Amino acid sequence: MLSYLIFLGSFVLFLLILIIIRKLVLLRLVSWIEKTPTSLDDMLIRPFKKYMMPILYFATLYFNLYWLTVNETITKIANYTMLVVLAIFGALFVSSILILIINRVLEKKGEKAQALKWIAVVVKILIWATALLLFLDNIGVKITTLVAGLGVGGLAIAFAAQAILQDLFSFVSIFFDRPFEIDDFIVVGELMGTVEHIGVKTTRLRSLSGEQLIFSNKDLTSSRIRNYKRMENRRILFTLGVTYNTTTETLKEIPAIIQEIILSVENTMFDRAHFKEFADYSLNFEFVYYVLSQDYNVYMEVQHKINLAIKKTFDEKGIEFAFPTQTVYIEK
Repeated sequence: MLSYLIFLGSFVLFLLILIIIRKLVLLRLVSWIEKTPTSLDDMLIRPFKKYMMPILYFATLYFNLYWLTVNETITKIANYTMLVVLAIFGALFVSSILILIINRVLEKKGEKAQALKWIAVVVKILIWATALLLFLDNIGVKITTLVAGLGVGGLAIAFAAQAILQDLFSFVSIFFDRPFEIDDFIVVGELMGTVEHIGVKTTRLRSLSGEQLIFSNKDLTSSRIRNYKRMENRRILFTLGVTYNTTTETLKEIPAIIQEIILSVENTMFDRAHFKEFADYSLNFEFVYYVLSQDYNVYMEVQHKINLAIKKTFDEKGIEFAFPTQTVYIEK
């Protein structure tokens, strides 16, 4: 009877101490931390308050059980229960802190919520697997044998799911190397579209015609990708051909005419204009300019205005565009 009274008194005493610590010390500490300029201490105190306090409450009950004389079965149950509580709340505490820190670091780098979600999943799996192995080790399970067995089974699964694993590793490569992100406009081979979703196995694009394009991550990492969103300006090269009966003086004027037209259009920067070659049926000029925008619609609007201005100016000056012609001489 005395042992039960000592157990009850000791448990209540330590419980009151924990409650006082929580009410007076922890709450004041939280209030003080909220006023500090740094955010790291805020991230650490929340998991401590949420997960460590239940561990301390249960530890108080567990250690006070030593005041009682109980049989071996109850002792084993108490020990296993303590291990389970430590494993669960320890994994929750460690994973919450790591995920908060990782999220804060990745948010500063501008990562998207999708990437944060997958990183959190991977972190949780690793921590819970470690907690499970530690629990099994403490209850007497031979971890080395278990890990060896899992290794053999893992190899068999890896060979069976080789394509899935390749896509998974490709996702990791895309996440860290960042060849493209959500909302980027990319071209893969002959297909193009705006990135809508980057998943563990597939990446989805929305094409210009409206349909959804689905690529496996392995195909993307093994392909040449053109990312137009990161293009600061667009280099445009085009040629014009005029007829052979165009005079030399007019040929000299054409580069200046085209330069003036290009510079008159907004969002453009002129580069060069040259009489390039004597072709089969035309005298060809080559022109290069830059559109100071990555937007494809802006480029098309600029080219539209330039083409109209060239046609109007050439008509006014009597300059003829060349087209495939053939002259036949008939001998009498």
